[in-house]
Amino acid sequence: MVKTSQLTKVFTDGKKKISAVNSVDFYAEPGQIHALLGVNGAGKTTLLRMLSTVIRPSSGTASLNNFDIHKNAAQVRESIGFLSTSTALYGRLTGREMLDYFGGLYGFAGSELKQRVQAAIAQTQAEEFCDQLCDRLSTGQKQRISIARSIIHNPPILFLDEPTAGLDILAAQTVLTFIETARDQGKTIIFSTHIMNEVERLAEQITVIHQGEVKGTGTLTGLKTKTGTKTAEQMFLSLISPEALA
Repeated sequence: MVKTSQLTKVFTDGKKKISAVNSVDFYAEPGQIHALLGVNGAGKTTLLRMLSTVIRPSSGTASLNNFDIHKNAAQVRESIGFLSTSTALYGRLTGREMLDYFGGLYGFAGSELKQRVQAAIAQTQAEEFCDQLCDRLSTGQKQRISIARSIIHNPPILFLDEPTAGLDILAAQTVLTFIETARDQGKTIIFSTHIMNEVERLAEQITVIHQGEVKGTGTLTGLKTKTGTKTAEQMFLSLISPEALA
């Protein structure tokens, strides 16, 4: 479960204050895929970074797996897997060595570590290339190793920040199928995107964010009805820029 309450982040650039996220409220349940839908710079990544305790909110709070991001930051981090757009791999390690390393950071060792690494490789269909150097992997293969790294500790909550960015259609399909499987396993999944067909395929709940503010939340059908539109793209434009449909 993920629940935010008036979550806000204001950055200071010299004397200028920039409101990146402004009083965001939303709720995501286990066994559900919740899409954060917004253009680049809408505040999606900043929101996920606050939820993952990477950065501190200016005000407001959130609860993840019944842990408060202010009071229980360590438990929050143990409860999540976070794939960000800036996730990088160590090029001189193989995919398996990467997973061994990060599994060790989570405190696993011996046969348990080996089992967790193999399970993560299997879940991301990375068997064919996991023993190659990361520097030699394709973009899609690197993304699967990055996802495997984020699930090595079997977290109940997954944050996926534009997980198909830069992937070809086949690699993207593998990632989307993984997300559906994780949902069926009962995980709470929040993924940010601006790709409408991903929203139509995956999202059971949607929160539309624009300029740091929530412009609408609900099911795709409900938001279409609310805006009087027929497609996801029309719904989105109606919420963030009504004049674009005029």
